[in-house]
Amino acid sequence: MASTLSSSSSSPFSSPSWPNPNPNSDFLSPPPPPPPPDDDLSHMTTTLPPIHTTPISSTTDTLVDPPIHNPDPNFDPSPPSLLHVSFNQDYGCFASGFDRGFRIYNCDPFREIFRRDFDHGGGIGIVEMLFRCNILAIVGGGPDPQYPLNKVMIWDDHQSRCIGELSFRSEVRGVRLRRDQIVVVLEQKIFVYNFADLKLLHQIETVVNTKGLCEVSQGGGSFVLVCLGLQKGQVRVENYGLKRTKFIMAHDSRIACFTLAQDGQVLATASTKGTLVRIFNTFDGTLLQEVRRGADRAEIYSLAFSSNAQWLAVSSDKGTVHVFSLKVNLGNFGDEMLNTKASDPNLGVTPSTSSLSFIKGVLPKYFSSEWSVAKFHLLEGSQYIVAFGHQKNTVVIIGLDGSFYRCKFDPVTGGEMTQLEYHNFIKPEETF
Repeated sequence: MASTLSSSSSSPFSSPSWPNPNPNSDFLSPPPPPPPPDDDLSHMTTTLPPIHTTPISSTTDTLVDPPIHNPDPNFDPSPPSLLHVSFNQDYGCFASGFDRGFRIYNCDPFREIFRRDFDHGGGIGIVEMLFRCNILAIVGGGPDPQYPLNKVMIWDDHQSRCIGELSFRSEVRGVRLRRDQIVVVLEQKIFVYNFADLKLLHQIETVVNTKGLCEVSQGGGSFVLVCLGLQKGQVRVENYGLKRTKFIMAHDSRIACFTLAQDGQVLATASTKGTLVRIFNTFDGTLLQEVRRGADRAEIYSLAFSSNAQWLAVSSDKGTVHVFSLKVNLGNFGDEMLNTKASDPNLGVTPSTSSLSFIKGVLPKYFSSEWSVAKFHLLEGSQYIVAFGHQKNTVVIIGLDGSFYRCKFDPVTGGEMTQLEYHNFIKPEETF
């Protein structure tokens, strides 16, 4: 799911109908009835002209807007400050929020697709794409925010303006989009809205969630949402198609990061300790696998599954991106079956284990842990998010220092990844 990094009355709305950006919605079952009004939600105001969504092209120049440059002679030519980066739902693009606007980039080939620079200040702290269409969700940020921090603005880039907003009584910590839902994350509450008319479908209470942690499925099956639970180390899984809620005690420490497979069937979690990553079945909460990032504490910045959940990528403050081989076979997931890829060399290298694992009954669990099969070393001191590229066995890494890396790993021999590409999207002259 989409990874993100940031530097730091709810009854049905009496508003005009909001056209669904995906008329052939894959939302298979009716949502739960709207909950009673909540004090954290103040109001929603919107002006709603008809919405027409058009894919953003990565190759056709006629469908791509040229960068907009501010003609103001007092415009500051210095590099902007980067406040936020996040991938779109299929990892083909990423969005960046700056202290004076936002920009959208294509990952492969790397290129800036468009930018919007605001005249006066204009900090954007959150930018959430809806695949490659012209609709974005944005939230103000930085020392001079373009919009209030308690509002989610619905931006139509065809009109280069906001066409609607959702307002709350506290700061918005995160936003997630599906073709049929908008999910807004506050510090201790999550609101789920229907995209077609912006009606509130569900609200969820969580423990303190300053990072805005929340993930939603994007596949053609049931709508699955994962968020923090009501106690330390707990995650909550909402399966709206099955009308089922599952609480998973994932860690003893507080949850630092988690990610969801595209179809919502598999969840990976990491705690503030940052040594272990655990993979769970979201249907019943079963622990499927546990992998070890390292022995010392680390802050996990992002987790990402490959499209088939065969691989898991992890980035942390240690300046290293790890790729792990997973045992989950989604093809047999309905039968709750696992597949050990070591029996099939075509499926990849066997996860590394300690040479002392034969005495794992005597020595600590550390010695029998599954280790990463591939690594890529970065400069320490910046925050990075990671995703799998559209080309086979590639990883895309984006940093809050403006760095963009594309790397390739060998699924058979593992080891150090090969750097294929580097760009600095804040200072293009530093690209090599």
